[in-house]
Amino acid sequence: MNLIKLQIVELIDKHHHMTSVAEILGIKQPTVTFHMKSLEEEMGVRLFESRIGKTFLSEAGQALLHYSVKINALTQEARRVVKEYDSLYRGTLHIGASYVPATYLLPSMLNTFSQEFPGIRIVLSVKPSPVIREMLMRHQIDLGVISSEPFVGPVLQAEPLCADDLVLICAPQHALTQREVLEPEHISQVPFALHGNESSTRRLTNQWLEQHAVRLRSTVEMDSLEAIKQLVLLGGHISFMSRMAVQWEEQHGLVQVLPIPGEQAPRHIYTVHNKDRHPSVQVNRFKEVLQEGVHDFPPFLGLAP
Repeated sequence: MNLIKLQIVELIDKHHHMTSVAEILGIKQPTVTFHMKSLEEEMGVRLFESRIGKTFLSEAGQALLHYSVKINALTQEARRVVKEYDSLYRGTLHIGASYVPATYLLPSMLNTFSQEFPGIRIVLSVKPSPVIREMLMRHQIDLGVISSEPFVGPVLQAEPLCADDLVLICAPQHALTQREVLEPEHISQVPFALHGNESSTRRLTNQWLEQHAVRLRSTVEMDSLEAIKQLVLLGGHISFMSRMAVQWEEQHGLVQVLPIPGEQAPRHIYTVHNKDRHPSVQVNRFKEVLQEGVHDFPPFLGLAP
């Protein structure tokens, strides 16, 4: 029994005309008749009946119809899945990421994905989180990976990937490391390195300053996260920074990581996509690689709930 015979069974039940069935299948009417007779001979029972110039299914044909519909649907699904898996090996995947995940999270995962699917071209745009969100809303990228406080929106769907809390960093010999209890006002008394206005870290820093009524006395503003780290390493300045971004320096004793005093907004790494854009199989597979990859990071980063 071949699949075209089962398609004919389903189409005869819908249209009752062999000419209509032939047009839909793109074959000649005698070919439809041949398959119908061949199927009846194969099954050993009458499956079709002609009445008033139309063709109907017999009771046996109706019994076969139940299975024909299921098999035809499964065949279509199988073809779709096979085509999608084939598309995993070619095409272009456009990803947008904010600086922290682009620098400290994605490289190993891009490497894993590229080794598995070498035929896929990956284009990574590194921009501040608000810019990545705008690019998603304009359908300029397929997926965003950003550091951000929790957010909701009518267009964007965000899924937490892992924790990315802010910490206070300073040189190991800095005076703040000697304090048993660190208060918000202590922050205002030492030079502070601020992130650029567009960064999510700057936004959270401003929120913390307002919440605790703290005014910084001496500041340096930099758009480069690495430049801020180098300034802190010199010993005079402190800064708020993603824990993920200082993982290596902390492990090697180059910086001291302290909890930020007082309450602060939580922050995570999110994968974000446009709700109006159906995720491709490439996007879904890359998200799986991300989920698998975060388990390789130190436990203090934490998996998102």
